[in-house]
Amino acid sequence: MNFDLAIDRNRTACLKWDNAPTVFGVTDALPMWVADMDFAAPSAVVEALQKRVEHGVFGYTFPTESYREAICDWMQKRHSWTIQQDWIQFCPGVVPALHLIVDAFTQPGDQIVIQTPVYPPFYSVVQEHGRELVPNPLLLSEDGDYSMDFEDLEKSFSTGNVKMIILCSPHNPVGRVWSKAELTRLASLCKEYDVLVVSDEIHADLVFEFGAHTPFAALSEDAAERSIICTAPSKTFNIAGLNTANMIIPNAQLRSKFRKILNRYSLGSITPIGAAATEAAYREGSQWLDELLVYIRGNMELVSNYAQEHLPELKVVIPEATYLLWIDFRGMGLSHEELNRFLIQQAKLGLNSGSAFGKEGEGFMRMNLACTRATVQEALSRLHKAIKDWRKA
Repeated sequence: MNFDLAIDRNRTACLKWDNAPTVFGVTDALPMWVADMDFAAPSAVVEALQKRVEHGVFGYTFPTESYREAICDWMQKRHSWTIQQDWIQFCPGVVPALHLIVDAFTQPGDQIVIQTPVYPPFYSVVQEHGRELVPNPLLLSEDGDYSMDFEDLEKSFSTGNVKMIILCSPHNPVGRVWSKAELTRLASLCKEYDVLVVSDEIHADLVFEFGAHTPFAALSEDAAERSIICTAPSKTFNIAGLNTANMIIPNAQLRSKFRKILNRYSLGSITPIGAAATEAAYREGSQWLDELLVYIRGNMELVSNYAQEHLPELKVVIPEATYLLWIDFRGMGLSHEELNRFLIQQAKLGLNSGSAFGKEGEGFMRMNLACTRATVQEALSRLHKAIKDWRKA
């Protein structure tokens, strides 16, 4: 795959590019925000879609045994996790699944923990259902490394009011791959205080050290019995627009309850296009993914090295996973509103505002590096020029 190949996404109803002027209020901001890639999907996926389209009939379909087998094989080969086919429950997306899970497994007024700064929909899936949001802010070291605050977490759990924690693993936006030791400690607390773990593992395949990610349910039998694992091929293979996700639920009672709420809202049907893409990606996309990770890591290192040499006001820590770079701009001494204006109006960059991830994200920005090297170089050039002008002002 030639990841240097620039594909024009303008005028394709592309949220990332065509909607950027609406989001940022200018027409010339380079869009490096919403988490999808500027790369074509693996050729095996494109070919599978072409074959399916040539059939010409797109009626109702269902997840086949072959589809489920492809997911099982992927989890085994990529994450050393043995799962059963009947643990898999299709859903159109991870965020819709989170809404359903909160609705099905908690009651209005129940407390749900999230670890901030974190993916913005985690807030809405709790609050829009009348549940009480309990932040467990991550600890940030002087070196820019994040870790879980287990002392604060146990304090929240010990009230007896927390029924669920929504775990982001790997974490978006900070890019941590939680170690097995960290996850084991979390699992121990959840067992002690009887807390359901909903683990969003949509970025699990985008880990730079092969095998570093541990699926929460793979920790132990107890962890498996008290968890719902949210997975999807969407981020991994850039097929988010096909609306395919798979919840992996080892506990039969939890699985049955989730299926009931899926049926209540008629959300359990997969599309023939989504099914074809998912199976092809998991069966034939491994080499493409390996090459992608090398390329994205190169983009990460380019930004990090450039910042060290030219942009001392910024702190850049290369993440352990994802194609999203969490950049610390606090060294510029700007308010978050001033920083947003600076990046949009002076640097002409469209990044995700850190404040969208919670108050702990103020002063940070999230940059999507799943793009060509030339795009990254252009972004750095714009940023360098803007900061040089800012220094003179």
